[in-house]
Amino acid sequence: MMDASVIGEQVIATNLKQFLLVLAVSLGVATISQIFSWFRQIPYTLLLVIVGLGLAFADVRLVDLSPELILFIFLPPLLFEAAWNLKWSNLKRDLLPITLYAVIGVVISIVGMAIGLNKFAGISLTTALLIGASLCATDPVSVTALFRELGVPSRLTTLIEGESLFNDGMAVVAFSFLVQLPLGTAELELKPIVVELFTVVGIGMAVGGLIGFGISYLTQRFDLPLVEQSLTLVSTYATYLIVEELGGSGVIGVVTTGLILGNFGSRIGMNPRTRVIVTEFWEFLAFFVNSIVFLLIGDQIRYASLEENLTIIAVTVGVMILSRAIAILSLSQLSNLLQASKITLPEQTILWWGGVRGSVSIALALSVPTIVVEREKIIATVFGAVLFTLLFQGLSIKPLLQKLNFLGDQSLRERYLEIVARTVALNRVLQHLQVDQRPGVDPEFYRYQEALVKGEIENLEAQINQLQDEHPNIRNFPAEQLRGELLAIEADTYAEFLRTGQLNKELSPLLEDVLQNSEGI
Repeated sequence: MMDASVIGEQVIATNLKQFLLVLAVSLGVATISQIFSWFRQIPYTLLLVIVGLGLAFADVRLVDLSPELILFIFLPPLLFEAAWNLKWSNLKRDLLPITLYAVIGVVISIVGMAIGLNKFAGISLTTALLIGASLCATDPVSVTALFRELGVPSRLTTLIEGESLFNDGMAVVAFSFLVQLPLGTAELELKPIVVELFTVVGIGMAVGGLIGFGISYLTQRFDLPLVEQSLTLVSTYATYLIVEELGGSGVIGVVTTGLILGNFGSRIGMNPRTRVIVTEFWEFLAFFVNSIVFLLIGDQIRYASLEENLTIIAVTVGVMILSRAIAILSLSQLSNLLQASKITLPEQTILWWGGVRGSVSIALALSVPTIVVEREKIIATVFGAVLFTLLFQGLSIKPLLQKLNFLGDQSLRERYLEIVARTVALNRVLQHLQVDQRPGVDPEFYRYQEALVKGEIENLEAQINQLQDEHPNIRNFPAEQLRGELLAIEADTYAEFLRTGQLNKELSPLLEDVLQNSEGI
C-alpha cells in the first residue's frame, strides 16, 4: 500500500502538469492571435473558446471544470478587477438602470425562461426554473474588451459591466433558493424569498464594506507597493470566503470591496505609482484567469450530450433572448421615466444583444445536486446556451455596433493623444534647456538645441491644429485626460496630508462637482 505522502506528491505533480498544459495552450492562442492579423478580428476570449471546442472534438480533456474551481478560485479576482476599474462617478450616474437590470431583470429572465421552457419544451417547472436561474447571469468579458478596443462610449461599458457585477450576485442567490425546490426543502413564497435576498445582500455589503474601508485606512499608514498589492489580493479571497461562510453573497461582498478600494482606498491610501502597480497586477491576473476559464469552457463541451438535447437548447436560446429583450426594453423605459439621463433605443439594443453568458452560468449548472433527476439535461442545456451566446452573439456584436454607429474613432484618438504627449514632453525639454545653463557648454550649442526643439514643437502643433480642424470631436480628448489628472492630484494631496498627520479625517473631493458643473459652460 502506497504511503499517503507519496500519493499526495503524485496528485500535486499531476495537477501541476495539467495547470501548465492549460496555461501553455492559452498563451499559445494569445501569441497566435497577435501574429496573424486575421485572428485579431476575433475577440481573444472567443478564440480561446473555439480552440477549446477543437480540443473537445478531439476528445482532449485538459481538466475537469468544477463549480468550486469557478466560484471560489476564478470568479473572485474577475469580480474584483472589474469593480476596481469601475468609476463610482459613472456607476452613480446609471445606478438606477443597473439596479433595475440586476434585480428586476433577473426575475423577468428567470420567470420568462421557466414559462417558455415549460410550455414549449415540456420541461418540469422546477427544472425550467433552475435553467433560468443558471442563465440569468451575464458575463460580458469579451464584449467589454471589444468595446474598449473599438472606442465605444464608456457609458455602454459601465451599463453592461455594472449590470453583470450585480446580477451575478442576484443569480447566485436566486439559484441557491430555487435549487432547493426539487429537493423539497423550499417553497415559492414571497416573504422567505425577500428575507433571504436582503439577508445575503446585506451580509455581503456589510463585510465587503468593512474589509474595503479597513484596508483603505490601513494603507494610509505606509507606502509599500508590494504589500498594498498583496492586501488587495488577500482581501478579494478573504471577502468571498468570509461572506459565504456567514451565509451571504460572496459576489456582492467582493464587488463592494473592489468598488471601495478602487474608488476610495486607492485615492487616500496609495500614491500614484502604487495605484499603477496594483492596476497592472489586476490586469495581468484578469487576463490570466480569463485565458484559463474561456479555454476550459470550450474544452468541457460534450457533443453527444448537446446533440441529444438540441431541441431543448434551441427553445432555451429563443426564450432566453426574448426574456432579455423584454427585461432590457421595459426596464430601460422605466429608467427613462425616473431619471433625466436617457438610455436610447440603440443603446438598449446593444445591452440586449451584449448580454452573453459564461463561467457563472456553467458553475451554477454544474453545482446542481446529483440526486436531481434531470441534472444532466440542465447541464447540457446551459452549456449549449452559453456556447451560443459566446460564439454567435459575441462574434456578431461588432457588426451590430457598426450598424448602430457606436464604433468610436479609437485609432484617431490614440494618434491625437500621442502628438499631444510628444508636444508636452518637448516643451519640458525646452524648459530644461532654458534653465540648465551648465558651465563649459558653449551658449551657441544651447541656442542650436533650442531652435531644433522649437521647430519640432511647431511641427507638432501644426499637426494638432490640422486634426482638430478635420475632426472637431477630438478636441474633448485631452480635456478629459486633464480633468482626470486634476482629480487625481487633488486626491493625492489629501492622502499626503493624512499620511503626515496634518489632517485627521477624510476630505471629500471638491473638484469633481466643480468640473462637472463647468462642462455646461
